Amino acid sequence: MAAPRTPAQTIALLKRETRLREGRVPPTIGDYPLRRDSHVFGGGQFGLRTDSGYAFHYVPGEGVTIERAVHADPAEQELWLNGSVYAAIACLNGLYPLHASAVAHDGRVHAFTGPSGAGKSTLVAGLGQRGLPLFCDDTMLLDLSDPDHVIALPGHKRLKLTDAALALTGAKPQAPVGAGVDKSYALPPGGAIGEPLPLAQLVFLETIAAARFEPLRGAERFARLGDDHYTQDFYAIARRPTQADLFALRARLARQVAMARLARPISAEGFAISLDLAESAVRSFGGENAV
Repeated sequence: MAAPRTPAQTIALLKRETRLREGRVPPTIGDYPLRRDSHVFGGGQFGLRTDSGYAFHYVPGEGVTIERAVHADPAEQELWLNGSVYAAIACLNGLYPLHASAVAHDGRVHAFTGPSGAGKSTLVAGLGQRGLPLFCDDTMLLDLSDPDHVIALPGHKRLKLTDAALALTGAKPQAPVGAGVDKSYALPPGGAIGEPLPLAQLVFLETIAAARFEPLRGAERFARLGDDHYTQDFYAIARRPTQADLFALRARLARQVAMARLARPISAEGFAISLDLAESAVRSFGGENAV
């Protein structure tokens, strides 16, 4: 078995593999055609071609080639690079993605997960207003190369927020996200953390009438890890894990990471209550809600 990577080695790996250059993207990746509005894994490589004039090609050890049509919206480039391309590179290099936004506190990461629209970015922006720095938005990468530690990698430091979320959190918009996404980029109100840190807890967001925060125990922790986000599909295609591999991976996360549910109504009042509950869970971590 290969020796575990250090956090510094993993950050250096990602920096090297996400190098960007302009050029022509081939019509096939491995043995698979790269058609418009599609993505392909083939021959250990990744290709993506959008319907809006962008194409990307990742080759391990060489970085990312980007091809941009004259009519392509410049605002889209960051969206694709920090989303699908970033996730594919991570998966091909053995990192595990989770659909989560996270803050850091006391040298540990506290992540919030849920389906698109669950309010992950809004919640971490609100926590930023209370002094908790952003760790990542939307996609969190885990380095599981050390069997004794689950290390989270710091993600991109620009939040993507709707107008309603901006109003709720007081975050300042910078520029439209683009690509038909009704969101704006915003700087994290509480600043950001740039170094890898251990993942302390994973909180699942739910919509319900009465707000509450509850630790998850036993088999429910394992069952909650069946994420249906596209990054999980990327991991399955890139890594080809067996059912036994996936079972062992999820069992490990369920054993080594504290998990909880944060249930709250979707309203301005519910948001304020959920912020109180989330902040308390983060700042008091190590008591009842620890592993």
